Amino acid sequence: MAWMIGATQGGLASLASYLAAHVLLCLVPAFFIAGALSALVPQQSIIRFLGPDAPKWVSYPAAAGAGSLLAVCSCTIQPLFAGIYKKGAGLGPAVTFLFFAPAGNILALSYTGVALGADFAIARIVLALSFGIGIGLIMATLFRAGETARLADARTFAGGEAIPARTLLFLAALIALLLAGTLKLDFLATGLLAVELPWSGARAVQGVLDQWVPINAATGAEGLSLQGAMLILLLGGIGACAWRGLGTVDNGFNRLTPVALALTALTLIFAALGMRAGEQGVVLTVTGRSLAVALLCCALLPLARRFDAWDVQQWLWETWRFVKQIFPLLIVGVFLVGVIRVFIQPEWIRTVAGSNTVLANLAGVVFGVFMYFPTLVEVPIAKMFLSLGMHPGPLIAYLMADPELSLQSILITAAIIGKLRAWTYVGLVALFSTLAGLTYGAWVDGASWVLLGIAVVGFVALIVGTLHLTERRQNA
Repeated sequence: MAWMIGATQGGLASLASYLAAHVLLCLVPAFFIAGALSALVPQQSIIRFLGPDAPKWVSYPAAAGAGSLLAVCSCTIQPLFAGIYKKGAGLGPAVTFLFFAPAGNILALSYTGVALGADFAIARIVLALSFGIGIGLIMATLFRAGETARLADARTFAGGEAIPARTLLFLAALIALLLAGTLKLDFLATGLLAVELPWSGARAVQGVLDQWVPINAATGAEGLSLQGAMLILLLGGIGACAWRGLGTVDNGFNRLTPVALALTALTLIFAALGMRAGEQGVVLTVTGRSLAVALLCCALLPLARRFDAWDVQQWLWETWRFVKQIFPLLIVGVFLVGVIRVFIQPEWIRTVAGSNTVLANLAGVVFGVFMYFPTLVEVPIAKMFLSLGMHPGPLIAYLMADPELSLQSILITAAIIGKLRAWTYVGLVALFSTLAGLTYGAWVDGASWVLLGIAVVGFVALIVGTLHLTERRQNA
């Protein structure tokens, strides 16, 4: 009974910490971006750059380039992945986008370089780029028949349809909102104004929250702040209003629609504020981030008015559809991660992953799946693993797998592209992450660059040859 209670508390603590610390400023804008991609971007525009008939030298770099701009984790990228996949992007480029955005975005790479060193950052970007394109090519080849059927209608489009300027500007504002809420830049974190609101019970409430959801750096538990608890309540209010305000907006705006949108903007602005329990009450700090988020939320209103009412309705309805499809799976997955993490002890790391073996690198991949941490959180956790004795090879395997694979992201990917394709993707990520760890670990241990180069080139040649033979048989 005691272990069941502990596991349940671990799951609830993981869920509370995640919702309070990560969902609002990254996942919420991502849902609105996905809805805009689905409702406002002409299908032919997606097909032109990421479709099955686009040249590979255009589609795959375009997918990786788009992913490099988004500081998102494997859960946040899911609605964006679903948006471009639904609009006619080929499976290969879409998978490259899905893989590269969490592991190879600018923020993750810069943070890796600062915390772990330039060697890890360089290895991460090279491996993420090559693996993302490689896995995308493999997936496109393996599932070519199914893709042909899925994209049959997309190929009937004639001519090119450019994305309207108003849509590009609107998407740019939404992406700027996501970046303003997630980038770790000094001018965004700088405090501009601090105000203390009287509340004698603030510290007592924070003490209770610390007991309910304690901070534990060893397991990655981030705790639950007073601000986080209030954000969870606001998130519940958004859901209650959006159920009808956005869920039925395709039939026309109703009185709950502006309420849901206003509450969403208010919640994002509040999430961007600094908040802590002070001596006499609650100290609220207006930062560059909160100012940027507030200005961008206000700017979205006149930009949205440039569209027809029908277009806005479709955007909001598509956004809510993505929320209904993805968010429940996210909740279940994060809870299960918290339950499993209770039973994994940090001291096991040195024993299992202290050397550059196949088993150790597989263990790094498993750590990435079952001890999943949101984007950027995996970097300090990786630093902890390194200090506890994890070999750099398995550490790279962990850094490759953690942003890509988690229980919740696997469930969501399966809902978007089907179970067979999703588990094929999982297997390829696990395989390539293990090979990345073995290669980097061998270099750290002093293996010759020449031998490593020959091994890598031979492996790439094997994959290219296999894909070529498979493609020839499919075309025969």
